[in-house]
Amino acid sequence: MSIRQYELHHGGASALPGVRPSLSELEHLSRLIGDIYDAALDSALWPDVVGKAGRFVGGLSATLVSKDAVNMSGNVLYESGGIPDHYRQTYLDTYAKMDPVTIGHFFADIDQPIALSDLMPYDEFRATRFYQEWVEPQRLVDFISTTLDKSATSLALFGVFRHERDGIADDAARRRMRLIAPHIRRAVLVSRIIDLKSAEAANLADTLDGLSAGIYLADANGRLVHANAAGHAMLAMDDFLYVAGGRLVARDAALDQILQKLFYAARDGDDEVGAQGIGLTLMANDGMRYVAHLLPLTVGARRAAGVAHTATAALFVRKAELEMRSPPGIIAKTYNLTPTELRVLLAIVEVGGVPQVAAALGVAESTVKTHLSRLFEKMGVSRQADLVKVVAGFSTMLAG
Repeated sequence: MSIRQYELHHGGASALPGVRPSLSELEHLSRLIGDIYDAALDSALWPDVVGKAGRFVGGLSATLVSKDAVNMSGNVLYESGGIPDHYRQTYLDTYAKMDPVTIGHFFADIDQPIALSDLMPYDEFRATRFYQEWVEPQRLVDFISTTLDKSATSLALFGVFRHERDGIADDAARRRMRLIAPHIRRAVLVSRIIDLKSAEAANLADTLDGLSAGIYLADANGRLVHANAAGHAMLAMDDFLYVAGGRLVARDAALDQILQKLFYAARDGDDEVGAQGIGLTLMANDGMRYVAHLLPLTVGARRAAGVAHTATAALFVRKAELEMRSPPGIIAKTYNLTPTELRVLLAIVEVGGVPQVAAALGVAESTVKTHLSRLFEKMGVSRQADLVKVVAGFSTMLAG
């Protein structure tokens, strides 16, 4: 792949104008993308892949983690690197609720690199108990992450901890995170549907038939070479997907054009597919939405599965989850609240007064009072009790 092709397919030129990555970086990236997609079909590969991705971005340790906005908890899915077991456990048990940037991650755009400085002033971050008791003792200085998927109350993200020797996340780290983010996202979304655990090609069809998602194996010309039971059931609906002349076709003409290009691009491997084919929306006649993810099958450990069925790609199709409206998100948008202001507001509702909120969030009482005054001004109230009423009103409205 040439430098120009690399920039076109992975956004290198637009991500950082004037910067051309070295050939060794291109080769490293190509191998890494292949490893990422292999992990989509074999979850045992994720810890190693997470480590490789973290080293590519640049940092001490890397993690795939899920976060819950309701109770401010975290769950480490896979990790690799230098966070000691003690610190990992104390984060989950104690400091996850104090992590001041969690709310900001829920506001972040999917696939976009986010560092600490994007979420709150760094001096303010250094003043928190979270920094002083968990971050500073490990000599960490930054956490650059990308949101992979999110709902009203939870999210999944990939992140890299930066040590003192790595420094604050710079343009190079952001560019590299931006290059791999869509590929990690696709692999994570596919791995939620299927985990073949390196199943041999001969029994791939049997493995697919036991899955509830519709799965289709197609060649470079879009010819359907295998569908699992759920996939055949979707085709029998003769709705958003159908077979014509042996080819798998999307009813929406514009979407079908994208789909056929992806089938053909998958013939030449992961690099050619790039960030396309992640979360394609298929709309049924009854208004039900389905989401499709395409995974190339022509390289890496996936090659055996593709060769056995003369397929270049696997298309995974499932019903889209119902979109739930998030009261915190709507409140923040309505009153133009920053992530930190929203975090203080929710703490006021759940915890109580300024001293209690300061202790719970690990910040000074003066910091809470500053944000509280901004909340009063933005939300047009003058008492904490009124803030609680506003939040309760939004929750009641959305529940009704």
